[in-house]
This record gives sequence, C-alpha cells and structure tokens, in this order.
Amino acid sequence: MESTRSEIVVVGKGPLRRAEVVAVARGDAPVVLSGEAVSEIEASRAIVEELVADEVAHYGISTGFGALATRHIPVAQRAQLQRSLIRSHAAGSGPAVEREVVRAMLLLRLSTLATGRTGVRLATAKTYAELLNAAITPVVPEHGSLGCSGDLAPLAACALVAMGEGQAEVADGRVVPGAEALASAGIDAVVLAEKEGLALVNGTDGMLGMLVLALEDFRALLRSADLTAAMSVEAQLGTDAVFAADLQALRPQLGQAESAANLRALLAGSAIMESHRGPECTRVQDAYSLRCAPQVHGAARDTLAHATQVVDRELASAIDNPVVTLDGRVESNGNFHGAPLAYVADFLAIVAADVASMAERRTDRFLDPARSHGLPAFLAGDPGVDSGHMIAQYTQAAVVSEMKRLAVPASVDSIPSSAMQEDHVSMGWSAARKLRRSLDGLARVLGIELLTAARALDLRAPLMPAPATAAVRDRLRATVAGPGPDRHLAPEIESAVALVRDGAAVAAAESVVGALR
Repeated sequence: MESTRSEIVVVGKGPLRRAEVVAVARGDAPVVLSGEAVSEIEASRAIVEELVADEVAHYGISTGFGALATRHIPVAQRAQLQRSLIRSHAAGSGPAVEREVVRAMLLLRLSTLATGRTGVRLATAKTYAELLNAAITPVVPEHGSLGCSGDLAPLAACALVAMGEGQAEVADGRVVPGAEALASAGIDAVVLAEKEGLALVNGTDGMLGMLVLALEDFRALLRSADLTAAMSVEAQLGTDAVFAADLQALRPQLGQAESAANLRALLAGSAIMESHRGPECTRVQDAYSLRCAPQVHGAARDTLAHATQVVDRELASAIDNPVVTLDGRVESNGNFHGAPLAYVADFLAIVAADVASMAERRTDRFLDPARSHGLPAFLAGDPGVDSGHMIAQYTQAAVVSEMKRLAVPASVDSIPSSAMQEDHVSMGWSAARKLRRSLDGLARVLGIELLTAARALDLRAPLMPAPATAAVRDRLRATVAGPGPDRHLAPEIESAVALVRDGAAVAAAESVVGALR
C-alpha cells in the first residue's frame, strides 16, 4: 500500500474503519485522539481514582490477576503490581511478528482506550499515539497468545516498550532497547497506575489487526483469482457460456454473480474464445475447475463478507476486563474471548485453501497434452529436451498442500491455563497467524497460474486473447519473456507472484474493462 502519511486518523470519534487501520499499519498514517476521546478517558479515570482507596476489592485495581485475583494488594504495592503484570506477561517466544501487525495492534488498543471504558490516564493513551507517530514498533514474539483474556503476551510486549523496557524497531529499521527508542523520539516512559496494566493487555487487538489486514489482502486476491481463471478458461479453449448472467441467476448467491460478471468482462472480445464456438466444436462442458470457478470464488466472497461483518463489529467494541461502564460501574466480563475472530480466521483459511486448490487444478491441465487441447507437453519449448512448467506445478502443489494443513482449525483446540481459571481459550491469535501464511500461499499459487496461462495464451497465436487478458499478459512480459527454451524459472515465478500481490495484474485488466467486482 502506498504511504498515506498525510491522512490523519482521528481515534475516538466512533469506530475505526478498516481502511484507517490499514493506513496506519501499512502507510504510517499519523494518529490523533479526538476531543470526545479525551473527555471519555478523563471521565472514566476519575471513576477508577475513586475506587483506589475503597476497602472493597476491585479486580485489576486492588487485586492480583487471573487465578491470583483473590489477593488484596495494598496501595503501596500497586505500582509494582502493574509493572509486574506487564513484565511477567511479556513472555512470548520466537521470531518477531511483522511490523504492520504490531502497528495495527497499537492502534486498535488505542482505539479501545479512547472509548473511555478502560479507566486509563490520558497520558498513557497519548503515549500509544506517540509511539505510532514516531514509527516506534515494539518487538513482539510470535508465540504466546491463547486468544483469551486478550492477546496477553503480544500486547504486554507493546506495553513494555511504553514503559521504557523491552525492544523496539525505530524508524530507520534498527532494533534498540525500548528506553533508547523512547528517548530518541522525546517520549516519556509510562509509569503505570492502578488498572492500567490490564487495560493495555486485555484485548483482541492482535488477532483483530491481522484479520483487518487479511480482509484487505483476500479481497484483492479474489479478483486475481477471477483473472487467472479467465486466462485459464481462454487458453484451454473452454467455454464462457456457463458464465451467462441468466444461468448464474438460477442460483442467486451474491458472490457467485460477482465472480461470473468478472469472468464475462475479462473474456469479452477474445478471438481465442470465438475460434471454437461453431458447430464443429464437440466439447459439451468443461472440467469443474474451469466451469465452476464462479461458484467457488463466489462462495469465497460470501465468506469474506461474513468475516467482514464480524470484524466491523469488533472494531466498534471496547474490549477490556474489567470495564468502566457508561453508568460508572467497574465490572468484570468475558468480552476478551476471541471466539468470534478465531472462527472467521479459520473459515477464511479453509476458503483460501480451496480457491488455491482449484487454481492448481487449472494449471495442471495446461501441462498434460491429453487435456490441454493441442498445447505442447508442459508448455515446453522442445518437450523432452525442455521441461517447461513441469516443476512450477510441483511448487504450486507443495504450497496448496501446506495451505490445506493451515486450513485445519485452530479454534477447535483449547489448552486450559492460569490454574484452570482460564479453562477455555480461543486460539484466535494462532488462527490469524496461519491465515496470514495461507494468504501468502494463495498469492503464490495464483502467480504460478498467471505465469502458466500467459505462456499458453502466447502458444495459441496467431489467435488473439481478449483485450483484458492480453493486457495482463503484456504486463507480465515487461519482466518475463514469452515461450522458448528453459530458463531459470524461480525469478519468473516471483515476478508473476509480485504482479498478483501488488495488484498490478488486476490493474492491467481493469485498465481495459473498468473496475472488477
């Protein structure tokens, strides 16, 4: 995504929009707290301050945490209580998660703080805005969240940097101690007060941030899937009659209609398609991977629409435990449980694997002369001497197999924790992590289909492809040569994958037919 640094994201004027999360996470857009947020934060903090001296125990204010909530903590030890919470909960392990994920986490936690339902001080909330604006990104290890009681370990790693501890990546890409990162930006380290430790870690922000980014990526990949499917149908001398609007309307699934409309637009004006429309063509119907592309790609769109609803509701949520209610109570709750997000992350990984599986089957048909309708074996320049795209399909198959393993749901697993106080957890963080890997795989699978279909279109010369698919083929030819003797194939695969991932392939088609759905 191009930088949107000039577009200020105002936090606290209502739910964040998905586009705003993407702009901050990927485009380093600056953030500012709204006036409404400042008022709400100060009002709820006043309520917490009233409870500090209360003889009645209040969770997170004057008690321990989790299974240790039965212990009353005296006033003199409460600052230590908050520091200890963050230090002990920053217990992740493994490689650091991606910068965009951490920035999304910081923004989403700030958004909840801005609702005034957490009871933090205004200075603490402002520190998170300052971290984002200074491009200070806490180092967050990949492993550690169970997706319940919030993304505790990842969010604690963020809070640790706000305290001037831990490690952080600064604007120039160096990883430095948290204290150094803050000092270089002129940001004061936070000394946490009552309730603030819990407020900084007890949210679904990690899994939600990854889902917001995944929705953005998956939506774009589904347009690419329609594009590569159209190129495959065309180059394999398939029929576009099955994509007719009246046939699709017999099954009024919304996503299916959108996908079929894309396929019709992409194949319009193809001389290759026209070459086999006459009575001499004896093919009655195509294989499922060609004929049923709108059904599969459409169902993927409908699943994505459901996931988007869940994500938008979560963006409108205030996730913390306990919360300061609108009427001034401080109440425990279970809203930190990540089940809604875990389920849709798992669902999307299943869908991504199936879309990829269908794309791989289309690619494989190009390589078999018994099924490719006159194309050379493996699309090789000199079959036998050359192997053509034989091993490109191996790579596709390997990625699809991995995606099928990633489609195994994380949310059906639960390992009890915290001395059985937290006896059912969502594994939503794990579901979101594997979804990111799955979408990376889908881009690779579609890139290989694009590369293979473009080569096949060239081999159909002198017949000309549709204007839209020709534009995509020509865009690929700017970096990848056409058919010929075997070359080092891996760089060509990466070039095609890049065109899928950055949207350039779809943009080339849209320059001819307008925006795809």
